Amino acid sequence: MRSYHNKVVWITGASSGIGEAMAREFANQGSILVLAARNVEKLNQLRDTLPNAEIHTVVSLDLTDLSKVDAVVSSVIDQVGRVDVLVNNGGISQRSLVGETPIEVDRKIMEVNFFGAVGLTKALLPALRETKGQIIVISSISGKFGFFLRSAYAASKHALHGFFESLALEEEAHGIDVTIVCPGKINTPISISALNAQGQRHNEMDHNQETGMPAEECARQIVGAARKNKPEVLIGNKEILAVYLKRFVPSIFRKIIRKQKAT
Repeated sequence: MRSYHNKVVWITGASSGIGEAMAREFANQGSILVLAARNVEKLNQLRDTLPNAEIHTVVSLDLTDLSKVDAVVSSVIDQVGRVDVLVNNGGISQRSLVGETPIEVDRKIMEVNFFGAVGLTKALLPALRETKGQIIVISSISGKFGFFLRSAYAASKHALHGFFESLALEEEAHGIDVTIVCPGKINTPISISALNAQGQRHNEMDHNQETGMPAEECARQIVGAARKNKPEVLIGNKEILAVYLKRFVPSIFRKIIRKQKAT
């Protein structure tokens, strides 16, 4: 079982939600954190509340601008020396119908959720090979089936599974482990920042998020699964049963999913 004590853990989307909760969980286990997001002010506020705040690094990173990724990675490696764990958590959700959503909004969601994770992973792969490191990918149960108002979001999460399952096979020879995480309803601000059909913030806290599993419990389960090098883990409450229904009794799944509230 892995220990994260004194391990350098790079977390994207660390300024809120699951990313913030994971930062606290790893910090409590003695990890050295690289906290990455666009909102540096929030990252600095988070760092100041963590144990051993002075050992953690804050990085400004926009996952839609991959032209700067190599320079950011080089700067971080120069500063902290290595990276043991990459947590691809940064992402954005969606609340819009296919028929009302311009392709530009679909592309933006794919750029953040898929290409952002892919670009950073490729840039960090040599460093992770050196440490025989680990990649933790925050997908979603939307990576297992499509749902109302989530077309591009679900597509981006499905894409993560295809890419990182392939990567796991290829990098096994280099000692890199991959854990794909599929959270269900988690109490985070993800619905507030989700994009609507105009590409603007949804700005509403959905009932599904408000009543979901606390982000702290989700983070605890993610780290626990990663310590055991699980290739994939479902996290949530009764909603994760939908994944098994689709796999084993798809006809019943299709009847049930049509009746679920989109928010």
